[in-house]
Amino acid sequence: MKSPKEKVCERVYLTFPKDLVKEPIVCWLAKKFDIIFNIRGSTVTSEMGLVAIEIEGERGEVEKALQWLRDKGVLVEPIEKNVIE
Repeated sequence: MKSPKEKVCERVYLTFPKDLVKEPIVCWLAKKFDIIFNIRGSTVTSEMGLVAIEIEGERGEVEKALQWLRDKGVLVEPIEKNVIE
């Protein structure tokens, strides 16, 4: 079994629906969880936002952060390994 304390770096696309585009979700993410994030790319319009982001931290904390995003209504999808390296 993988340890929740193991350090990981998850690369994901976050898709924000129209009603969340103006919300400071990524800021809240950093304040609420013990993670480090790196925005690798983004496209934001008044209709939707798409952010390519790397989230680093202990596995358990990263998993909680990703679930929190989903619970907020953000679509979280994995990025294939070589897309943004």
